[in-house]
Amino acid sequence: MDLEQIKKFLEENKDKEDVKAYLNRLSTVSSDKVSRFLDTEEGKRLIQPKLDSHFTKGLETWKTNNLDSLVEAKEKELYPEETEEQKRIRKLEKELEDQRNESKREKLMNKAVSYASEKSLPADIVGFFLGDDEESTIKNLGTLEEKYTAAVKNAVNEKFKNGGRDIQVGASADDSLGASFAKTANQQKEINEKSIWD
Repeated sequence: MDLEQIKKFLEENKDKEDVKAYLNRLSTVSSDKVSRFLDTEEGKRLIQPKLDSHFTKGLETWKTNNLDSLVEAKEKELYPEETEEQKRIRKLEKELEDQRNESKREKLMNKAVSYASEKSLPADIVGFFLGDDEESTIKNLGTLEEKYTAAVKNAVNEKFKNGGRDIQVGASADDSLGASFAKTANQQKEINEKSIWD
């Protein structure tokens, strides 16, 4: 018997009970059959979205139920709560550090003002050039000195360029008002002397 004859036989006898029972046995799903199907590419494509959906839902449930408490526990482990004594100690340490920094800054400011006075720099802007230590402060002030000196020199050169470098001489001695009176008086005197002797 070939396949076509079997199909024809099954089609003609589909209403008989023994044929129905045999066909039901063939079409029943077994875990072995399902497992083999899911191992195929088509089976994987079918089941993967369902697995992803189930995993995502499970993860969200776990986050809702457990994540906050785990984060809080880790936070307490890394940053334990301070006692009142620890808070006071931390506050005092901060105040001490602030005082040290202020003292250091004051010393740097004094040295910077002294340096600025020696170099004829404007002392009121020295605070802007303070560094972390004396060396960096002196370096910053050295840069200020270079730029300041260059700016003054450029301003002087510009002034000379606009007004010129030649000194303008005033009116000659002969052209002054006093000289003209003296000249007139001398001429008058000569005329009077000539007229007396003539």
